[in-house]
Amino acid sequence: MSLFQNIIEALESLVSNKMRSSLTVLGIVIGVGAVIAMLGIGEGAQQTITGEIGGLGTNLIFVLRGGDEDIRNPEPLTMQDAEALMDPFNAPSITGVAPYVSGTVEVTFSGESSYISGNGVTADYDEMRNIELMEGDFISEAHNLSRAAVAVLGPDTAENLFGHSDGVIGETIRIEGQPFRVVGVTESKGGSGFSNEDDQVWVPLSTAQVRLLKRPANRVDVILVQAAGPDQVPQAEEEIKMILRVRHRTPIGQDDFTIFTQKDILDTASMITSTFTIFLGGVAAISLLVGGIGIMNIMLVSVTERTREIGLRKAVGARKRDILVQFLIESILLSLAGGFIGILLGYGLTVLIDAIAKASDVVLNSSIGLNAILLATLFSTAVGLFFGAYPAKRAAELEPVEALRSE
Repeated sequence: MSLFQNIIEALESLVSNKMRSSLTVLGIVIGVGAVIAMLGIGEGAQQTITGEIGGLGTNLIFVLRGGDEDIRNPEPLTMQDAEALMDPFNAPSITGVAPYVSGTVEVTFSGESSYISGNGVTADYDEMRNIELMEGDFISEAHNLSRAAVAVLGPDTAENLFGHSDGVIGETIRIEGQPFRVVGVTESKGGSGFSNEDDQVWVPLSTAQVRLLKRPANRVDVILVQAAGPDQVPQAEEEIKMILRVRHRTPIGQDDFTIFTQKDILDTASMITSTFTIFLGGVAAISLLVGGIGIMNIMLVSVTERTREIGLRKAVGARKRDILVQFLIESILLSLAGGFIGILLGYGLTVLIDAIAKASDVVLNSSIGLNAILLATLFSTAVGLFFGAYPAKRAAELEPVEALRSE
C-alpha cells in the first residue's frame, strides 16, 4: 500500500471518530500553544531587556567602589579619580568621563509626593547616557559650579507630580524638603519598576553631594567612562585599571574597585533571560508530554476496537509493516494537527499577553521566531511518532487467526 493510501485511510479512521480525535488533538494543541507562547514571551523579554541596556549609551564602562571580598576598607572613588581618567596622555582610549552619585529621594509638589531615584550628575552625563530632552535644558557645568538648586525630571515623575509632563519648566518642587526649580523634562524611554528611567530626577552633582545625599564633596558612587569605540573598550579597561592602581596604591590582583562594561551587563542579562526562557519552555513541554500520553491511550483503544479489522487485513495479505505504518500515520496526523492549531494558539496568547502588558505600562514585545515554530512542529511530530510506536507495534504483531476470533 502506498504512503498516500495510508494517509487517506488514516484520515478516514480519524474522521469516523471526530469527538475522540478532537479531544486527543486538544492535548497537543495546549502543549504546543504553551511552548510557543513561553518561548515567544521569553524571547521578547530578552530583546526588551537587552534593548534597554543597549539604550543606556555606547561603549560605556562603569567603575564602582569595592573589589574582591577579601579586600577590606577599599578606597572610595573620588572626583580626583575621575579627573585622572580624563588625562589624554594616560588614557588615550577614553573620550568621556561622568562621575555621579545616586540614591532614593522624596520628591514633593503641592501635596503630591513619591520616592524615586535621585541622581547627582555632571554636564557630560546626558550625552553619555543618550538622554534626550522633551523640553528645557539638562544640568550644566554652571549649575555644578554654583551648586544650583535645579532639577531635571523624568516624564513619569512630572506626570505624577503635576498631572502632565509638559509646561512644567520653572515650577518649584521639593526634594528631601528643599526647594528645587525644574529646568528640564526628559523624553520617555519606557520601562517600569526599578529600571524605569522615566521616573527619576537629576540634579547637579555638587548639590546632591552636599545637600541631598550627604556625600563628602569629593566622593562619588560611580564613574561612568566612555571608550573611543567598541574595539577600544578592552584597552580603555586596562588604562582605567592602571590609573586607579597607581592612585589607590593597590597591587595587581588586589583591586579595590570593580569595572563593568556594557558587554558584561548584556551578556549577564542574556544569560539570565535565556535560562528563564528555557525554564518556561521546559515547564510548558510537560503539557505536551501529557498530550502524547493521551495519543498513546487513544491509539491503544483504537487497536483494541479494530482487532477484527486488523486480522481481516492480515488474512488478505497485509504485512506487519503495512499495519505498523497505518497506525503510526494516524498518531502522527493527530500530533501534526494539534501542532498546527497549537502554533496559532501560541501566537494568539503572545498577542494577548503583550496587550495586557501594554495596559500595565510594561513594554513586552513577544517574538515568535521560525526556530520556535520549527521546534514545536518537530517536537509534536516526534511525540506522535514516539507515543504511537507502541500501539502500532502491538497492532502489527496481532496474529490473524486470534484477531478474527476476537469480539
